[in-house]
Amino acid sequence: MSTPHSAGSLWRMDEDDGGHLAGRWWKWALSAPEDRSPVRDTTGEHAGWDQPADVWFLAGTYGGRVERRCAVPAGRPVFFPVLNVQHTWEYSQDHLRMRLERADASLNGVRLSLREFRGGFRHDGARHLTWGVWGGLEPLAPGQYVLEIDGRSGDFVVDTTYHLTVTDH
Repeated sequence: MSTPHSAGSLWRMDEDDGGHLAGRWWKWALSAPEDRSPVRDTTGEHAGWDQPADVWFLAGTYGGRVERRCAVPAGRPVFFPVLNVQHTWEYSQDHLRMRLERADASLNGVRLSLREFRGGFRHDGARHLTWGVWGGLEPLAPGQYVLEIDGRSGDFVVDTTYHLTVTDH
């Protein structure tokens, strides 16, 4: 993992780190019970579900418009998808990807650089492959932030706004 530079700066990671984090993100997202799924959550109520100690994952969506509010602990980098997909190794041994028409994210109105990562992970005994366009931020200083995520692949549209409160505790 990278060492924090300035709070809120782009988290620079190489292909291996990004692919590994993408796999970890999917394991996290797929492990959540339906009634506490951060991906299904439309308010941010379940954003803190089973977060790892070294990074804070923000959930993607199953498409459409979602506005979430959540607290993020200071001192943790943030990792999130704009568009992503996963499948089992049995389905295809190639990383399937979505047709990318638009992938944007901004923090407090400042556009962020995004990266395309491929990775792999195991879940429920099966090997999975993942592809996605991801964003990552160095740990944010305590305060209020608005993260806007916008993506399109054919008829699949992502329009997510996160109102983040970064706290010392």
